[in-house]
Amino acid sequence: MRAIVLGRFQPFHNGHAFLLLKAAAAFPDEPVMVAIGSAQSEWEPNNPWSAEDRNAMLHAWAESMGIEVETCSIEDINDPPNWVAHATKHHGKGTLVTSDQATLVLYEEAGFPVQEVVLSERERYEGWRVRQTAKMLSTVYDDEAVREVLGQTVPKPVIEWLIENDALFRLSTFETGVHAG
Repeated sequence: MRAIVLGRFQPFHNGHAFLLLKAAAAFPDEPVMVAIGSAQSEWEPNNPWSAEDRNAMLHAWAESMGIEVETCSIEDINDPPNWVAHATKHHGKGTLVTSDQATLVLYEEAGFPVQEVVLSERERYEGWRVRQTAKMLSTVYDDEAVREVLGQTVPKPVIEWLIENDALFRLSTFETGVHAG
């Protein structure tokens, strides 16, 4: 049996890292299957990075940690009752390891094995918060400042990937809805 971790990973942050470490520890004999959701979404305020970008972030982190992962990408179908059957076609069988209550309930109701991981400081690692911090840094042009500030919520290998691939820039292209003047 293997662990399956599902997320959007926009971007991959310390909450995701904690979840994957727990999954790898619970199922040490198999690579963790990481299912990258919202695969069709990119270059949007809530989904700035492509599935390929998120896959690269994830692998940068996993390699640095010596954790073996396999990945798959899953497009949204916006149909919760049929989500588990749809997703299973991509990630296969195993045990879902999650900290998200809604996902846990969906999978449990579908009869899928589930293992819950409780995150401390969950609010700190909410994707929108991490994206807003990254957005503020997207026009700073100071790699050390990016490392210092994002280092509170994003693993170092992911920060380096973001810097090396100039992947923060795209965040500066999105409207905030707030205008000065």
